[in-house]
Amino acid sequence: MHCIDGIVSQQKSGMPVGIASVCSSHPVVLEAAVKFNKQHGTHLLVESTSNQVNQFGGYTTMQAPDFVRFMHQLAQKHGLPLEQLTLGGDHLGPLVWHKEPSRQAMEKAVALVRQYVQAGYTKIHLDCSMPLGDDTDLPLTLVAERTALLAKAAEEAAQDPNILRYIIGSEVPAAGGTREAEETMMITTPSSAQDTIQAIKASFVEQGLEAAWSRVRGLVVQPGVEFGETQIHDYDRVQTRELSAMISQEADLVFEAHSTDYQTRSALKALVEDQFAILKVGPGLTFALREGLLALALIETQLMPHDNSQLLLVLENSMVEKPAYWKEHYHGTADEQRLSRLFSYSDRVRYYWSQPRVEASVRQLIDNLERVAIPLPLLSQYLPRQFCKVRSGKLLAAPMPLIWDKVIEVLENYAFAVTAE
Repeated sequence: MHCIDGIVSQQKSGMPVGIASVCSSHPVVLEAAVKFNKQHGTHLLVESTSNQVNQFGGYTTMQAPDFVRFMHQLAQKHGLPLEQLTLGGDHLGPLVWHKEPSRQAMEKAVALVRQYVQAGYTKIHLDCSMPLGDDTDLPLTLVAERTALLAKAAEEAAQDPNILRYIIGSEVPAAGGTREAEETMMITTPSSAQDTIQAIKASFVEQGLEAAWSRVRGLVVQPGVEFGETQIHDYDRVQTRELSAMISQEADLVFEAHSTDYQTRSALKALVEDQFAILKVGPGLTFALREGLLALALIETQLMPHDNSQLLLVLENSMVEKPAYWKEHYHGTADEQRLSRLFSYSDRVRYYWSQPRVEASVRQLIDNLERVAIPLPLLSQYLPRQFCKVRSGKLLAAPMPLIWDKVIEVLENYAFAVTAE
């Protein structure tokens, strides 16, 4: 049974369970997730997005087979059985090429979906919610038609289509968070969600994809959770009461909630109870990673003031020299942009960890701190939660365990939310 099937079945029987979807390509984040799920004996769902991993390499330089191979190696390294690992493709569609003419963008989107399926991904989020270069309008019927086209490509590419599970939805939250603090959250209405289901189902049937439709398990909507540079929109279940009642009438569908990063434990739990059973988290994990690395960099400067990695400076210089990944997202004065570059919730830093200079600086930081004993007072100052775990004997005062634990703090919130009490 696919891991999503079990979640849907339990939800429909009244059991508020779910699954966290780790949407990240950072090796340290992924290793922490593998270690965490191995330790707890739970299923791990990892998804790569179309801008991270695609047939042209994405910003990670990985194609889908590369990512699958990397995840299998990580699982084997830490003893996580492969049957407890599910790989998904997030925002598979023309997103990366949305400025190109529609025919060209959709041809690339079809090739993208084919490669993901052939590589072994089984959870497929089909996203055609964005207008393309020559679109003058984007009616729901066109979104549905394009979604069915991608589903057909997936079905044809699969050795066994029955292992595929699809996620659909045209009201997809902005990837990586909103751009403006004053942006109003437009929560999906029940009628809009129902219209989406019916339109995409009709397109599937028209394309002879009834079998594929029977394996659609999730609908992406906007439940009012989001984040931007410095603000978080908290979940308010009162506003989604009718939406949750609507999906409860769908025998095989639950909601998939995007941009759940930075929600409180209680809010995440409420989302799962309201049938938002798949909780996606990405920037929140690399935000925690960045917190850990910068805290260690501050410890390093205290221990080695004259010969250290200068990680903060290296990151800042790299982002200023190559502003493409943050320029359209960070606004305000020069000082406000400077703060956002390193500390924003939208975490555009995540695009720079693979830069050679940044990688070298992180390696130097880890090497430097592995050669010394980190004094407990410095841990107390810069990593207080980890300090408490070191004092209690639950964690080593070494750089990699400390970094993994920062990421695991986030994963623990999701584990709490998706588990029935």
